[in-house]
Amino acid sequence: MAKSSWKDIAATAQELRDASISRIDPPVPDVPQKLANNVTNIPKQLLTTDEILITETLPEDLLPSLASGKITSTAVVNAFLRRAGLAQKLTNCITEVLPEEALSRAKYLDDYYHEHGSPLGPLHGLPISVKEHIGMKGKGLNAGFVSWWDHKGEEDAHVLRILWRAGCVFYARTTQPQTLMHLETSNNLYGVTVNPFNRDLTSGGSSGGEGALLGLRGSCLGIGSDIGGSVRSPAANCGLYGFRPTSYRVPVRGWSSTMLGEEQIVAVTGPLSASLEGIKLFMRTIIAAKPWLVEPSCLPLPWKNAELEQPIARGKNLKVAMLWSDDVVRPHPPILRALKEVAQKLEKVTTIEITDWSPYNHDEAWEIIASLYFPDGAQEEINAIDASGEPWRPLSRFIIQENPHVKHLSVEEVWHWTNRREEYRRKYAEHWNQTATSIGPDGEPADMVDVILAPVGPGAAPPLDSAKYWGYTSQWNLLDYPALVFPVSKVDPEVDKVEEGYEPMNEKDAFNYRLYEPEVYRDAPVSLQLIGRRYEDEKVIDALDYIKAQIGLPFTTFT
Repeated sequence: MAKSSWKDIAATAQELRDASISRIDPPVPDVPQKLANNVTNIPKQLLTTDEILITETLPEDLLPSLASGKITSTAVVNAFLRRAGLAQKLTNCITEVLPEEALSRAKYLDDYYHEHGSPLGPLHGLPISVKEHIGMKGKGLNAGFVSWWDHKGEEDAHVLRILWRAGCVFYARTTQPQTLMHLETSNNLYGVTVNPFNRDLTSGGSSGGEGALLGLRGSCLGIGSDIGGSVRSPAANCGLYGFRPTSYRVPVRGWSSTMLGEEQIVAVTGPLSASLEGIKLFMRTIIAAKPWLVEPSCLPLPWKNAELEQPIARGKNLKVAMLWSDDVVRPHPPILRALKEVAQKLEKVTTIEITDWSPYNHDEAWEIIASLYFPDGAQEEINAIDASGEPWRPLSRFIIQENPHVKHLSVEEVWHWTNRREEYRRKYAEHWNQTATSIGPDGEPADMVDVILAPVGPGAAPPLDSAKYWGYTSQWNLLDYPALVFPVSKVDPEVDKVEEGYEPMNEKDAFNYRLYEPEVYRDAPVSLQLIGRRYEDEKVIDALDYIKAQIGLPFTTFT
């Protein structure tokens, strides 16, 4: 029997996706043939009043209504299925929807509530979307490679089993890029996923399907993964909250990817949400399940609540350090404006202290992490792409073929780069310790910077195939620091003018400087991230919660 061409496989993938959407009832409305760049208002024009109300309700507000029986899981799931179908037509973000399974689950939950008078668990009836490479038993598991099209999940991923037991409903699976190693989402099975706020721009990657879906409120809580910015980039590009936890806090068993077992740069599972409370719900639910009992690599660290309340109550201020630039690539004007606006508001809060953060050798950090991403010389990626004859996507070429740090490493070379990683982490910790203003009872540095406030990238969502600077996200992967993205504002071409006369520091900086044309970026969300020290995940989330309450973030609306 002749081997199917990659184009035939891609056509089959798209037919199956479209068939899954066609089974949504009532049918998903058609969208206008000619679309504006910003399509975020189109769902409001095509859905019912109830569907709009449900899908634009935040997860922390949906759950009490579901738990009290005020609204049924069936009604909620139907609404999100319809909006997810629209999101696919507007941004190309879906690999498949699961109408039969999701509605069967919703009916079970509604029947359970009717019989018991109480919810099944803390996430009773809440729809959650999932990045495709996070496995579902019996479902496709291609990780963005055409040659992996026939791979199937042998089991539900551990993280999904935990959320399922908590009462959620899985209803949509989302796109990812070829290799999973882009800060955009583009593959040969489904094509390019675009940004709902400006379709000329990327939704981000590699969890870009989640970003676009949530950006259009076709989901309120989704699951992605992050090895270099793959949760944070889509969250930032699409006006969402996205969290990269410290490694080994959230389960990863059940993924599909190349180089499984590689431990030099550890990928993590992380949530994207329409709200900060959604991030909290996800993390608390996962950690409460004690995942370390099933997945021994997970650390037995219970979730610590109210990490900041007691210090602030005792008169200790929250110390926030502003990273204005990593001294490698200067951020675009909209990012600098967001940093300035946030800093100016924080300076007026008496319980918050602001200082500047001096970046420590961030160019060296990229050299180290880029050398450790593909210790096999990217042979598994090369084999997976070439096996089907599919073409290399532009950003696959960029991160592998055009990356001077990609080499097949000997065991001794892996040791060398791992030692470089550990030494860099030690020096960065020492750099952070130097912000101490007092000495603790055992001679340890005390009263240090609590969190760093930084860009998520060198600009807002970039034009397609141009997301080539990872340093503002991969920096924290190398250090294994928790990082939380939050929306601030949107690009305004009338305000965010080009910095005329700027002299770039290097070729990467020059490339980024040339990218910025204000009108090209119109309406793109502008986001920042908050970073903490390793295993201070709760502190980072609490710090953002406190900052939001004090200065009223975000400064514009995203629905």
